Amino acid sequence: MDRQLLLEATGTLLAFLVLYCLWKSKASTGISAPEPKGAWPIIGHLHLLGEKTPVFRTLAAMADKHGPIFTIQIGMRRALVVSGKETIMECFTTNDRAFVSRPKSAAVKYMGYDGAMSVFGPHGPYWRELRKVMILKLLANSRLELMKHLRASEVGLCINDLYSLCVKQLNGVSEGLDNCHKPGATKVDMTHWFRLVPMNLMLRAIAGKDIIMLQDLRRRRYGLSEDEKDGEARLFSRALDQFSFLTGAFECSDVIPFIEWMDLQGHVRLMKQNAKVMDCFMSRWPEEHVQSRKNGQAKEEHDFMDVLLSIFPEDGMEHGHTNKNIIKGTALSLILGGSDTTTATMTWALSLLLNHKKSLKLVQQELDMHVGRERWVEESDIKDLIYLQAVVKETLRLYPPGPPRINRRLSRGRPERFLHRDVKAGERGREFEFEYLPFSSGRRSCPGARAAYLMIHLTLARLLQGFDVATPTNEAVDMSEGLGLVLPKATLLEVVVSPRLKRELYLQ
Repeated sequence: MDRQLLLEATGTLLAFLVLYCLWKSKASTGISAPEPKGAWPIIGHLHLLGEKTPVFRTLAAMADKHGPIFTIQIGMRRALVVSGKETIMECFTTNDRAFVSRPKSAAVKYMGYDGAMSVFGPHGPYWRELRKVMILKLLANSRLELMKHLRASEVGLCINDLYSLCVKQLNGVSEGLDNCHKPGATKVDMTHWFRLVPMNLMLRAIAGKDIIMLQDLRRRRYGLSEDEKDGEARLFSRALDQFSFLTGAFECSDVIPFIEWMDLQGHVRLMKQNAKVMDCFMSRWPEEHVQSRKNGQAKEEHDFMDVLLSIFPEDGMEHGHTNKNIIKGTALSLILGGSDTTTATMTWALSLLLNHKKSLKLVQQELDMHVGRERWVEESDIKDLIYLQAVVKETLRLYPPGPPRINRRLSRGRPERFLHRDVKAGERGREFEFEYLPFSSGRRSCPGARAAYLMIHLTLARLLQGFDVATPTNEAVDMSEGLGLVLPKATLLEVVVSPRLKRELYLQ
């Protein structure tokens, strides 16, 4: 009897496997793109996409071998990888609708307010409505013009802080610096500094919060004690760093859903913890605005939070999401998109200039020619700084802020790209055709691209106008890529800065 049951069970299992293979074969008859060898049962090609090497590097190597379009098996999902210029243009134009959606993931579920954070959400009525709000209400050209004074103010504060650090070093050269540096030159973690500028701007623009984290820069440099406000700023900054890492990290359960309960990597636990910390900040800001309105203390100048509260009343629902979660998710999207991508681009730009000193000199000569040394560069001057604009464009081509990552689900397709460094895509005779997609394209193009360009150009222009920059021992900068939602440097960017303008300008 037992033997008969065993035979029946074995037969059933074999029949199931045969039916599954037939179904899979039928389902894949329309796919002609090649697939690399080495896929394992259940996990597919995941073992080839290690976490120590950026995924786009691995995919680029596969593209060199298998061509501009191929498929890979990611867990229980099949993904289409596209790198050819013509194919990518088709993806973002003719077939844009087929690639516009986004998959569900643990990060969106636990940290993105279960889909209310529309930037990671699927294509649909809710996504379209929130994108319209972003483009027409929050990031329109008219509002960006109103924020002009905020950008200038935040960049000015950070520049003044760098000068304060230099003044404290006038009596000697910092430890660990080469003797060739000027007196007053000081070593600064520019990765951290570049993070402060857009972060402070976004916090003021979104919530009207003056959470200045510049004190953290001084404290780390001079070992000063922190007060309550600084501690809160550091907590928020660390939580945002972790949010960015977890959103960009590969989570096994996204491609093998039935193992989520096991939390093999520990990511789900960290996501839940991070969500609680971030929600403390995101919940407090709209509550403060509502309370200010009730007390008759509403500001004349409305920030993004005021705009969102006027569109989404506090006690309402939209497309299955509470208005509270919509407001918090949208604010978090703006902070994340407005700080991380900008920080990464400015860090890479300065790193490239430090490794190409001739280009660095040309940028500063251009600033001296068109702006001079008697006043600070303004946004209105950027149009004349052609070489600086070229530096930013080349940085975005070499190090796009949103590199290709593993797509957890392929419903109709999604282009993953590494066109920026494809020599074949850029060759036209003996000329190089600089075409790139740093902020994506089509329906999913970044609505904050113009805001990012404004901040990147102004910050780099002020920094390079106001300071000479060099590496501590004049060595080359390590250009290794790190891991995350954006494309960070693997190592910190430590730079020696020394003032190059007259003292009065820094004290304005």
